[in-house]
Amino acid sequence: MNINILIFNDFEPLDVFGPMEVFLHADGFQVNLFTLDKASNIKSYNQISLDVKSVSDINKKGVLLIPGGPATRTLISDTDFLKELASLASEAAYCLTVCTGSALLAATHLMDGKRATSNKLAFDWVTSSNPKVNWIKRARWVVDDHLYSSSGVSAGIDMSLAFLANAVNEEFADNIAHHIEYIRVKNNNNDPFSK
Repeated sequence: MNINILIFNDFEPLDVFGPMEVFLHADGFQVNLFTLDKASNIKSYNQISLDVKSVSDINKKGVLLIPGGPATRTLISDTDFLKELASLASEAAYCLTVCTGSALLAATHLMDGKRATSNKLAFDWVTSSNPKVNWIKRARWVVDDHLYSSSGVSAGIDMSLAFLANAVNEEFADNIAHHIEYIRVKNNNNDPFSK
């Protein structure tokens, strides 16, 4: 299965690299970093530079992962970006969002009527992006059908492991967590940051 991670300038690094580390250790999963930008060189908000693929070079039927970061504050008003994102998300077998990436997917209206969560420090802003989403404040991550959303930054790792537990099995996810020496949060309601 392809894991297609959307990269844009000013993304949050751990939103990308945390889940990427999980999926790189998952047999049968291929990780692709891609962009909707014309340039192939993309920089995170603290200037980590990556060369990534064009959207035309990926299998769009796989898993789409949308990170957050400072860029989401401007991309949420970019109608061309949102139109392309909606097209990609509607083709994907699963959509996973990390942090404020949920605001971008919510702005496409593909989350209308669905349960979702986001970064608690930006929760008021994210939830204002689309009141038709059933926003869950106390949640490390939320699953609703083929949509997965996680809280802030490091929660994307737990969401990715939960996705693998659902897609394959718990032992598979536990083995990856052990291999990367990560203490996995298995209870998605274990969210101390929501207080």
